[in-house]
Amino acid sequence: MLQLIRLDKVYRTERIETHALRGIDVTVDEGEFVAVTGPSGSGKTTFLNIAGLLEEPSGGQILLDGQDVSRLGDDARSRLRNRAIGFIFQGFNLIPDLNVEDNVDVPLRYRGLPAAERRERIAQALAQVGLASRARHYPAELSGGQQQRVAIARALAGRPRLLLADEPTGNLDTQMARSVMELLEQINASGTTIVMVTHDTDLARRAQRNIHIVDGQVAELALAGAHA
Repeated sequence: MLQLIRLDKVYRTERIETHALRGIDVTVDEGEFVAVTGPSGSGKTTFLNIAGLLEEPSGGQILLDGQDVSRLGDDARSRLRNRAIGFIFQGFNLIPDLNVEDNVDVPLRYRGLPAAERRERIAQALAQVGLASRARHYPAELSGGQQQRVAIARALAGRPRLLLADEPTGNLDTQMARSVMELLEQINASGTTIVMVTHDTDLARRAQRNIHIVDGQVAELALAGAHA
């Protein structure tokens, strides 16, 4: 489904050149749950941003369903992201002045979907994450785990085939983190491909496969402990 070939990313200023990724080769099959691990500053988030077409690589190719999407223009990349890719971030990124329902609705409005279809998708996504009864609540009225579930619902409402999660449990306590991970496993079991960046080795073991990145390079690809 997703293939990154000899991927490089270099950040340049007038005085400094930083190689964030160096010749990354990774293939993610449809339906997989892959955890990306590595120390801080290793290039994990850059890897995820490029895989999600949020950043352009400096070199190499990105193939999505066999199509080279490495050099698409901004508009084409945006349309492809909206149609095929969902994002979950550590900081939730909810809009505090909007209730849960409206937060989930925001990306659907950008897609220009009819109101009836948006309502159906929002209701389905909130039910899937167990928050149907909280649709009219505001982010400040929710726990951290509930806010992250809203963020997951927002991604699911777009019905992505590929879900990219950047430290989705990083701001949660152990119990809430476990609950969110169980939800992600359920979403994966329903057929959605998931690539998750995490520093939590216990959560990484629950993925089907781990990709370990060190200094911008893949250091190890292995089956995770729970599925080995």
